[in-house]
Amino acid sequence: MEVTETKSEGLRREYAFAVSAADIRAKTTEKLETVRADFQMKGFRKGKAPLPLLKKMFGKSILGEVVRESVDGAVRQHLSDSGHRPAAQPDVKMPDEEFDEDRNLTFEVSYDCLPEVPEVDLSAIALERKTVEVDDRTLNEALERLAAESPDYVRRGKGAKAETRDRVVLDFSGTVDGKAFEGGTAEDYPLVLGSNSFLPGFEDRLVGVKAGESRDVDVVFPENYGAAGLAGKKAVFACRVKEVLRPKPAAVDDALAERRGAADLDELKTRMKTQIGAEFAEASRSLLKRRLLDALDGMMSFELPAGLVEVETAQIARQLRDEETPGETPGGEGADPGGVEPTAEHEKIARRRVRLGLFLAEIGRREGVEVTEREMGEEIVRQSRAYPGRERAFFEFVKQNRQAMENVRAPLFEDKVVDLILEKAAVRDVTVTAEALRDETEALDAEET
Repeated sequence: MEVTETKSEGLRREYAFAVSAADIRAKTTEKLETVRADFQMKGFRKGKAPLPLLKKMFGKSILGEVVRESVDGAVRQHLSDSGHRPAAQPDVKMPDEEFDEDRNLTFEVSYDCLPEVPEVDLSAIALERKTVEVDDRTLNEALERLAAESPDYVRRGKGAKAETRDRVVLDFSGTVDGKAFEGGTAEDYPLVLGSNSFLPGFEDRLVGVKAGESRDVDVVFPENYGAAGLAGKKAVFACRVKEVLRPKPAAVDDALAERRGAADLDELKTRMKTQIGAEFAEASRSLLKRRLLDALDGMMSFELPAGLVEVETAQIARQLRDEETPGETPGGEGADPGGVEPTAEHEKIARRRVRLGLFLAEIGRREGVEVTEREMGEEIVRQSRAYPGRERAFFEFVKQNRQAMENVRAPLFEDKVVDLILEKAAVRDVTVTAEALRDETEALDAEET
């Protein structure tokens, strides 16, 4: 194998490779011999078929395998010999013409090297970890919100009209093209207006009804409705309203606790105090991590792989575009087929992300940080709960998809490295109010947007 360096500028490296035709022929023959050992051809004993015949039958596919393996092996050998660590998968360019086994195999390889990440005195980083105590006021406010979210319903006065968030009790009978359909009839059905639990538009058309009133409601089944015979069809529901009830916040008592699965109010308070404390701790850690990354970003400067910056810049541009116009996704209605033109601001954000990502990766490498199989499994199971009924399918997808596995592993690795850095940094605990923690987080959000 011959390797000729054609470019060396900064972190960029480009090379021309040549593998001799003799090596390719030797590997091809070796593979054909392996095939012949187990091959049975009519008129010949097992393993005795002539090589020229086997080459005619399998030569093209075997040659393709040899070329792929030769290219992969040559690149691996080069990286081992040079000691280079590519920032991403090397780009391999093969000749446009079909490979001729009588000529040397030539191809080009290019990549950006990972930069030398400077040492940083982590003990010089001074940070404050904001802690929030769950006092009685915070707990009571949370209980009041819980009571408002779990209302009791009381009858409205005679002749009162139903409003959004009211519960109406009704009988209904639905028809499509004048014919009743399965599941379209119910009695004493409790429906909270504005809950979006029924067909689109159904609840809106019941706003303003009175107890004892009958009303026909016209709706259209969604095109993706589960019952194929009803999807996209117009329907008429004959409704008779029996009761109109308004919501009333539940009393904060043992009954509310029981509705929430607790034995009594004291147990509910204990659970909620623990939950609120966990939420404050998570918010505090998130804020601390952001302050740490800000501090690190201001302490170092080194050359960045241009390819990584370019890819990250494009990704940020698309992400911000999708957040601003969520209905205009690539490939959908209103999509920009040409993509998004990145700006200088997008590149600035990208350079920060790449710089911090490379720094954290290097710290993790130096310190031997690893994500265990158990940690990976637990995280995949946790994420699978977001897909009720499809947990197993999600689990199997992630386990069989290398990129999906990396998407799970990367945040776990990053958090481990952050914890390691925080152990070495000077972190001081400061008790603040919930409002102060929220205000600081919101101010930081505003700075980043």
